[in-house]
Amino acid sequence: MIKTLEWTEEGVMMIDQRLLPTEEVYPVFKNYLEVAFAIKEMVVRGAPAIGVAAAMGVALGVRDAAADTPEKLDGIFDHICEVLAATRPTAVNLFWGIERMRGLYQKLRSENKSLNEIRAALIDEAKLVHKEDIEANRSMGRFGADLIPDGATVLTHCNAGALATAGYGTALGVIRAAVEAGKKVAVYADETRPFLQGARLTAWELHKDQIPVTLITDNMAGHFMKLGKIDCVVVGADRIASNGDAANKIGTYSVAVLAKENNLPFYVAAPISTLDLNIETGEQIPIEERSELEVSHIKGIQLSPDGISIANPAFDVTPNRYISAIITEKGIARPPFKESLKKLAEG
Repeated sequence: MIKTLEWTEEGVMMIDQRLLPTEEVYPVFKNYLEVAFAIKEMVVRGAPAIGVAAAMGVALGVRDAAADTPEKLDGIFDHICEVLAATRPTAVNLFWGIERMRGLYQKLRSENKSLNEIRAALIDEAKLVHKEDIEANRSMGRFGADLIPDGATVLTHCNAGALATAGYGTALGVIRAAVEAGKKVAVYADETRPFLQGARLTAWELHKDQIPVTLITDNMAGHFMKLGKIDCVVVGADRIASNGDAANKIGTYSVAVLAKENNLPFYVAAPISTLDLNIETGEQIPIEERSELEVSHIKGIQLSPDGISIANPAFDVTPNRYISAIITEKGIARPPFKESLKKLAEG
């Protein structure tokens, strides 16, 4: 199984996703500032993986904090959380991971635990978050595999595989589980401009697992749907509103509209931690704007003229009316999502 990130005594080891598919490198990020850098600069990306990385970053920061009493640790802890929370705004798992660690920290403080006990407990919790994410992905995969027909060709956008999680994957986890169940499944992977997660990461993962994959540019999806080459769409998500509106990598909304036009089921696979039931609709989801250089350049090669205006929103929101089902580790939610998602979250 691909190891996206792992806790070590030296720090958090991560595969540097910026270098894939040509280089497979596993640097170690030795303090919480380096972990924050890794999240912000997309060494690690994908909502669940970001949540796990954030939890590990908190644990790392607390472990190495220059405090000799729990009282002195309080302000340092808050600062660590603030630094990590400021890295990327859209993926709700980032904040979920931080708040889970904060909740445990506050509990330990209320119980008057010693400094060493607090440090050990937070490290154990970060490791547990990692373990639980893999288990959730496998459970999600088992639920979602039932939606994939034998012999199906699935379209996916961006990367929602092992690289986007602690391991196994959300959307690709569904595909992996279908294959493990004995189904013959092939994949069309959108390249996913501008960061090319589909071309660099999804195609790499699937090829590594010997799952047939065909790479296409983003603007080819409708063409292949119309030709009958695609049977369903499965994507991940970075935040899902209480009504089922789902934020995912830019271009997902376009794919959903095309799927609706061509009468194809459009599935979203995401853990319960990606649900944000505090917001009513996707209009309340903050959309991250990234560097213009990601659009104007690829691997340092300039593609566009100097001096022009460039927009680079990293995500878009797919309205719930285009979503056939949302696959979670606790089961499958179907419209109306406001009721079904709440039931799964509370179950």
